[in-house]
Amino acid sequence: MAETKNAVAKQEYSTGLNNYLNAYVPMIQKQITEDGETFDDYSRYCVVAAMGEIISMVHNSGADPSTINPNNMNEILLSVARLKLNANAVPRECYFQIRNVNVAAKNQPAKWEKQIEFNIEGDGYDTLTARYGRNVKKVYPYWAVREGDSFTPPKRRGLEVTPPEWEESGKGKVVKVVYPIEYTDGHVEYHISERADVAKNLAAHINQNMQNETFGICADRYKATDKQKQEIAAKKREIMDKIKELGDVEAILNCEDLKPFISPSWSEFQSQESMIIRKMRNNIMKKIPKDFGSSAVAHTYNMIDDGVYREVHEEISQNANKEEFVIDEPAQIEEKTPAQTVSEMTKALEKEPVPAEKKEQSLPSFMTDGGM
Repeated sequence: MAETKNAVAKQEYSTGLNNYLNAYVPMIQKQITEDGETFDDYSRYCVVAAMGEIISMVHNSGADPSTINPNNMNEILLSVARLKLNANAVPRECYFQIRNVNVAAKNQPAKWEKQIEFNIEGDGYDTLTARYGRNVKKVYPYWAVREGDSFTPPKRRGLEVTPPEWEESGKGKVVKVVYPIEYTDGHVEYHISERADVAKNLAAHINQNMQNETFGICADRYKATDKQKQEIAAKKREIMDKIKELGDVEAILNCEDLKPFISPSWSEFQSQESMIIRKMRNNIMKKIPKDFGSSAVAHTYNMIDDGVYREVHEEISQNANKEEFVIDEPAQIEEKTPAQTVSEMTKALEKEPVPAEKKEQSLPSFMTDGGM
């Protein structure tokens, strides 16, 4: 009986995934090509890999994939196709998370919606730097320098640079990461990131996790009075000052007052060191200048990489055209058909299968250029 249920579940999952792919892949291809970019076989592979990863993640979380906002799903897959990052790569180049987002207009009651968030892994930044890095010829494997290692940093004498020296011991925590990068003119630069600098990443992580925190001052930050908002802001400043005072990564991670705002990937023993190394790697790769050759690709990268850029863009998107207007005289407004959900879209595809020889398919109005 159990085997039968598992088989049915797998069949439903496979059918659902195929329906999503049939709906989204042609649309992504159309958008990419209209922007003057190339949607090649590897772009398609990355989209398929991402869709499989997302649907599996949503299923495992207990959520219903049909409840995911189609515009959000389209944006994620479009980003994957533009950057050509592979969720199936080992080590993986990108990953996805589910988060609850308040999509209500400003000063309106909270309206929460599950959305997918796209993030780049350390190896994804390596890939992007090798592909788009300005005058970059090759990104060599990084060095993970430990406490017990012998390491001599690069020495500069005018324009001459003496390469660093590293003798491994395999003992202690990783205290620095070194990336040798070869450029098109033949010279090699050694980019170094220190463990101590990760304290800034951890501070940003804690600040992000406090976004909806009210500290018991009120039940909902969206319903807080001006006085309550001031009290919440003061508490957040107190915590951020505490982080600044501690300074050291280990001291911040071990502080009992801060632990409620630190995610398991940072705090748990089995993942903590990997997270710190990952941040050191990212701190290097994010600073390498990149030429994407396309404003659309550059915008996609900035939306994922730059937290401030992303927050400003989201604020504009959420509040644009949402102001209330007072109309002197009532006007007849044509009633519009609500946008279809992913579930409705896929059901329509099941009823009207596309012939094998036909490459394009009819898409719901909300997923066409006019509706996006």
